[in-house]
Amino acid sequence: MENKPTTITIQNFTTESGAIYASINLSYQIFGCELHTAPIVLVNHALTGNSQVVGSKGWWNVLIGENRTIDTNRYTILAFNIPGNGFDDTVIENYLDFTARDVARLFIEGLKVLQIKQLFAIIGGSVGGGIAWEIAALSPKITKHLIPIATDWKSTDWLIANCFLQEQILNNSAKPIEDARIHAMLCYRTPESFKAKFDRTINEELAVFNIESWLNHHGEKLQKRFQLSAYKLMNQLLKTIDISRNRESFVAVASQIEADIHIIGINSDLFFTVNENKETYEILKKQKENVTFQEIDSIHGHDAFLIEYKQLDNLLKGIF
Repeated sequence: MENKPTTITIQNFTTESGAIYASINLSYQIFGCELHTAPIVLVNHALTGNSQVVGSKGWWNVLIGENRTIDTNRYTILAFNIPGNGFDDTVIENYLDFTARDVARLFIEGLKVLQIKQLFAIIGGSVGGGIAWEIAALSPKITKHLIPIATDWKSTDWLIANCFLQEQILNNSAKPIEDARIHAMLCYRTPESFKAKFDRTINEELAVFNIESWLNHHGEKLQKRFQLSAYKLMNQLLKTIDISRNRESFVAVASQIEADIHIIGINSDLFFTVNENKETYEILKKQKENVTFQEIDSIHGHDAFLIEYKQLDNLLKGIF
């Protein structure tokens, strides 16, 4: 499952903001059953993720693989790289040109090139789940199941505020990737998660709190593998999730989505709060019968969708 990405070239693409790109490279990886021989699951990656969802460096190995919840013996797993995410050779410097909806449009173009007319499921966490919402809004018949995890159909004021701070750090810090990552970790986890993990313990060798050395480690680790342009772009996408923008309303758009919608929130998520998820569900269930809301119970916050595998397995196994 260590296959390398394959690249599709999307020609003459105009973004929502009116920027014109003569060509954009869209790379992808396929795992499990050969394309067009089994139901297809589109997996959208999160901010620092990529198309390598399984394998030795796969970021969702616990959920996807042989005899896992999403079984590669039964499904074809397709994962696109968000252009400019740094995993392939595509670099996008003008990050403000793009929104989450633009990426959804690019993914839909990729599906057309691959001659995929119907997906079994679209699943994604965080910004990947937001892009899943945008795909379903653009193409209401494209998938049987829509599974947005730790996300919502829109970026809230709180999320936009944190993305604004991230952008300030990325543009103004002497160590932009490290410092932005340190701030982001405070949003991905919770005070309770930090207390359980560190409990004010000291790193004797460095003479600092263990929480400080852990945060520095995450900042340095990301700096070694992530590009500044990629971080700026992905942060911009996170800020611009909104399936109702320049449309009638959320209800008008979402009620057209034919898929079964399975909303999965996290009770301690500081980014996409569970109350926002519940509100989305309450609005939607008045319009659609095939919508559900389920909740991951965790102290670990937003990152719980990458940590609480057993709970996620229980919530998803009925679908897969």
